[in-house]
Amino acid sequence: MKASHAPVSRGAVTLLIGTRKGAFTLKSDQARRTWKVSPPMFLGHIIHHVVADPRDRRTVLMAASTGHLGPTIFRSTNAGKSWTEVPAPPAFAKVPESEKGRAVNHTFWLTPCHANEPNAWYAGTSPQGLFRSDDGGATWKPFSYINDDPQYREWMGSVQDGTPDGPKLHSIIVDPRDPRHLYFAMSGGGVHESVDGGKTFSTLVKGLDVVEGFDPTTVTFHDPHCVRLSPSNPDRLYQQNHCGIYRLDRPSNTWVRIGKNMPKKVGDVGFPMVVHPHNADTAWVFPMDAATVWPRVSPDGKPAAYVTKNAGKSWTRQDKGFPRPNAWWTVKRQAMTNDRHEAVGLYVGTTQGEIWASRNEGTTWTCIARHLPEIYSVEAATFGR
Repeated sequence: MKASHAPVSRGAVTLLIGTRKGAFTLKSDQARRTWKVSPPMFLGHIIHHVVADPRDRRTVLMAASTGHLGPTIFRSTNAGKSWTEVPAPPAFAKVPESEKGRAVNHTFWLTPCHANEPNAWYAGTSPQGLFRSDDGGATWKPFSYINDDPQYREWMGSVQDGTPDGPKLHSIIVDPRDPRHLYFAMSGGGVHESVDGGKTFSTLVKGLDVVEGFDPTTVTFHDPHCVRLSPSNPDRLYQQNHCGIYRLDRPSNTWVRIGKNMPKKVGDVGFPMVVHPHNADTAWVFPMDAATVWPRVSPDGKPAAYVTKNAGKSWTRQDKGFPRPNAWWTVKRQAMTNDRHEAVGLYVGTTQGEIWASRNEGTTWTCIARHLPEIYSVEAATFGR
């Protein structure tokens, strides 16, 4: 096991929450026992992702769809106290009038770049596009060649393919040891890696299953839902896929399906994935009903997290405190996160508009907010010096 790259946090936590009808924050006391919800921000706008910059602990970016005004990004430099719309959000390169171009429907994913690149960010969009900002999120440009590369465009499929609300480029990951080492995933279109700062990318789909009847050698058919890198061992990645739960230990290029060890009645289909910040063998998922029609609810209406503490050899159900039965909700891919306390806090936002929290790594759960709009994303932040 490699030395931890994730320092232990202490004290109050702020949850940054994106919903179908605006953004909210939840702030805890020092012990993470009591929480206070903010008034809504940008009420009525779809907020896809809200992310704080861990490098300065005061900048926050918010990816929004603003009705008839279209997709944009809002930026705060004072921990969310005030916001400005950025002058140049992600947009595909213009093409001649005689050619058919693409337009960003919404920015879906935000990732701060390496610690040695203090003002740089990456963004993933729908339809699939990869973008970078070098001025703290104010202006954005297409990154690398993949947005317009014929092979990548083929793997992306058409704008009608992918998830119900559009195909996504997501799970943008920067190796904490090397800013040139990048990963990203596309739904659909597989997992991809660069070791030269985006000059070239290679596919990383060996070992992954696809829907029965489709060819796994065709990258288009691969649908990763969420990819996470272990902070304490950057040579290990976990993935929640449309077709199972996987682990990858570098330098291997072959994913291992660790979801086969989940209870058969529950299965290994879901959207979010969380990795313990200090222990690479521990990770959490939040399964959903994967019946033929994909109802996208908790299995049998009984929501639960599942944890592995041995890198996927076995899984344990964690449902103490969750409602049962008749809790017909699920958790989207960006709506499960963690803090970095010694006893790690876990947080899930539901499609029913609730936030559930655990101060003891999933052993028990408490509802800390109700009656919010449908929750799209939850991220944990610690502000101040």
